[in-house]
Amino acid sequence: MVFPASPSNVHLAKENARSQSMAGWRLIRSLVLVLICLAVATVVSLWLGYQPLDLSLLRQDEIARVIFFRLRLPRVILAGILGASLGLVGACLQAFFRNPLAAPFTLGVSGGGALGAGLAIAFGWGASVSGVPLVSLAAFAGSVTAMLVVYRLSSTGNMAMPGTLLLAGVVVNLIASAGVTLIQYISDSTRALQILRWIIGTIDIVGFDPIWRMLPFLIPGWVVLMLIARDLHLMAMGEESAASLGVNVLRCERLVYAASSLVVGVVVAEGAHIAFVGLIIPHAVRMLFGEDVRLVVPCSFFLGAGFLMLADAVARTAGGLPVGAVTALIGGITFLGLLRRQRRFSAI
Repeated sequence: MVFPASPSNVHLAKENARSQSMAGWRLIRSLVLVLICLAVATVVSLWLGYQPLDLSLLRQDEIARVIFFRLRLPRVILAGILGASLGLVGACLQAFFRNPLAAPFTLGVSGGGALGAGLAIAFGWGASVSGVPLVSLAAFAGSVTAMLVVYRLSSTGNMAMPGTLLLAGVVVNLIASAGVTLIQYISDSTRALQILRWIIGTIDIVGFDPIWRMLPFLIPGWVVLMLIARDLHLMAMGEESAASLGVNVLRCERLVYAASSLVVGVVVAEGAHIAFVGLIIPHAVRMLFGEDVRLVVPCSFFLGAGFLMLADAVARTAGGLPVGAVTALIGGITFLGLLRRQRRFSAI
């Protein structure tokens, strides 16, 4: 015997379908806008530099082709990859911790990477293994070690407490920072300057080989973080509510932490400490498109890529400044503006 659907159930089903349709259209519209911004940032970044590059000369000028395909294009692509990774991780961590101040480098991963790289530079490990510099390998090893230490400190049984995880990451970063300072103090001036330049954050690349080495590690992390955006959206309402809606909270927490640590570890090994990208980009996306995590996560990926491309273009144009210094300056001022704007609206 078939019972007719009640009017209330029919109404709820229609409302749910309408809500999902509106969310889909908002996602498409937002992605179109950020992709347009990314395309503009890419063109501007390819053109700007220490000397603007006339793209019309690529057909006839051999030197222009070498500069473009060996230096300018790989650097712009690498900046986009690093910015996209930091923006994506920042959006996921802020949803995971339910804390707007969470950032990729609060996990302790950056501190461990800086300590590993500092040790490698201090000992003069300038060689490469299979084309990978030992400094990058030491930075990645330090990042993985810090990740394991932080997770171990914050684990109770099979569960990692988000609040304790955040606190442990900050403490590990502070300890690693003290270690790097000590290494700089006892090193000679040349190596101390190399450590400082690495810590500030630079994007130096010749050719596409470093990019191909990064992608096998980054792509799985990107895919995992994109796929769990829906679960993070539900977890933003609280773990109990998310669990009642079918989210495996423990599995989601482990995936967020493992994927975020992997992505940040690779970023630190290649681009060192590039500050504020993962902190301000999710804030900017939420200010533009709303609080829906399912929308914030992919938009932060593309907007982060465009932001770091432009920041690196500014760094190149200014005479080869470290891009980390540029992002820290722009990001710090922007973040203060966002805080002031949020405070004003809260007062209203």
